[in-house]
Amino acid sequence: MRRLIVTVLGLVMMVSPALAAEAVVKDGDTLQLGDKTFRLEGIDAPELDQRCVSQFADPSACGLEARDALVRLIGGRSVTCRDLGPDPVFKGRRLGTCAIAGDTESLSRRLVQDGFALNAASGGKDRFAGDETRARDERKGLWQGCFVAPIDFRRWDKAATLRGAACRDDKHAELVEVMFPDTPAMLQGCTIKGKLAKRARITGNVGVYQIRGCPSYASLTKPNRWFCSEDDARAAGFRKAYNCRIKAAP
Repeated sequence: MRRLIVTVLGLVMMVSPALAAEAVVKDGDTLQLGDKTFRLEGIDAPELDQRCVSQFADPSACGLEARDALVRLIGGRSVTCRDLGPDPVFKGRRLGTCAIAGDTESLSRRLVQDGFALNAASGGKDRFAGDETRARDERKGLWQGCFVAPIDFRRWDKAATLRGAACRDDKHAELVEVMFPDTPAMLQGCTIKGKLAKRARITGNVGVYQIRGCPSYASLTKPNRWFCSEDDARAAGFRKAYNCRIKAAP
């Protein structure tokens, strides 16, 4: 997938001096600045390949919508980020408190207020719980439709609570089928296949990924996840398949 690029001024405190660079908006709560990838602290936005249901009962690419919401929110303006240290959830990433230069509110709060991210307790604090409640009551962003929390999507939890104004008890099975399809559609440019696997837990992972050229790539016809890069797959807790020891096909 072509990643959307915005110009960001990064003030990465406690790690490096102020620097200016182009940052990649990787998904609804993740920014890459130089060689560092920051997840916005205190929130959880849909994964890039996550699927939801719109207010019109149509399948929606809510992960892409959340990413685009972050791009629109930044709007090419400078952003200030404070490095909070290693991300305890997503491997190889940093936690960051980021805000548009001159804005007193963080990007995290703005995204929750707009309905494109959920509050996620951080350090025992639910700082954006009130913002989430208001976004839900006002049916903003994701709350117009029907979705599962990003953490439930990552777990592939088909028994997860459905959220949003468009959820219907009498259509529960149909809604779950849309959000957890047997054969998820591949995102453009994102060719890495991820499969949840119990055996991966032995090494502290949640699943295994295959890249093009791996012996089992073609036979993996029903992946749970699609990733745009190996870094993204590893960050999500997937390890490379052990039989995938060859160079990926071009």
